[in-house]
Amino acid sequence: MVFKHPVEPLRWSEKPITFDRRDHWVHLHRPGAYPLVVSPVVSQVCLAKVLIDGGSALDIIFASTLQSMGYDMASLVPSDQAFYGIIPGAGSTPFGRATLPVTFGTRDNYRTEYINFEVAEFETSYHAILGSPSLAKFMAIPNHTYLLLKMPAPKGVLSVYGDLQTSYACEAKNIELSNTLERSRNSVIVAQVAKNLPVD
Repeated sequence: MVFKHPVEPLRWSEKPITFDRRDHWVHLHRPGAYPLVVSPVVSQVCLAKVLIDGGSALDIIFASTLQSMGYDMASLVPSDQAFYGIIPGAGSTPFGRATLPVTFGTRDNYRTEYINFEVAEFETSYHAILGSPSLAKFMAIPNHTYLLLKMPAPKGVLSVYGDLQTSYACEAKNIELSNTLERSRNSVIVAQVAKNLPVD
């Protein structure tokens, strides 16, 4: 037996979000090849390198980011939610969990939502990563062709533009970190093999 419940409209769903050629604000040699990096305000601090990743089931902020914000690390809530794929080949268990206000927009038109972040200890080029939970909370739609994030707000749809130079720099840094991690892993393997070689 199937029970049909009436569908209640979600908050902000009355504001349609569309994309067209007017959103083509910057020339990209390879549209879709660049990460969408934005600069929201998190706990009254503007973070310039926040990755929008709708494929991530978690919202992540890095311990180094929180420490630079002056956050009391002792107030973190314990978490055992492991995650993978931020840097190829590297997995991690969160240091803890923190709920922080995230704001997009201007003084005249803005949105703030409280986001539950998993706190990661390893190094990346980003300050934080906003995944599908936060995008759903903001009712936000990313467009990687235009490097643009749109969301409904009290005075109309907010358009949050990515930073192309920051996107490129973050991607290059992550490739460098990934290569360093791979070299380190290979060095450990070589050392282990050498240790097990018979002594003449």
